[in-house]
Amino acid sequence: QVQLVESGGGLVQAGGSLRVSCAASGLTFSSYAMGWFRQAPGKEREFVAAISWSGGTYYADSVKGRFTISRDNAKNTVYLQMNSLKPEDTAVYHCAADRTGWIKPPVVAETYDYWGQGTQVTVSS
Repeated sequence: QVQLVESGGGLVQAGGSLRVSCAASGLTFSSYAMGWFRQAPGKEREFVAAISWSGGTYYADSVKGRFTISRDNAKNTVYLQMNSLKPEDTAVYHCAADRTGWIKPPVVAETYDYWGQGTQVTVSS
């Protein structure tokens, strides 16, 4: 049974930093591409960042230069380091796993096979 469990969310002031993590189990993590999406209240889920099995990365324009996605295959964990946070970054952050490894576009939610429940990130102004 595949499980993705996010952690590390919380409340932070604008301009601050936060790192969220996603621990995966029940899959061969090193062969999966991973992604982060977020969903704010009343808004659609949006792509944030993705990382391929080999470490290639891709970011949404809104977070480029502020967020960094990384992975530790030994720990079956993917991370999202978020710096210079803004109130508009407030959302529930979900990680997702893609077994096709970027054969499908990484920015599309339907690409991903498994999803975590999410962790809340709140940025105060």
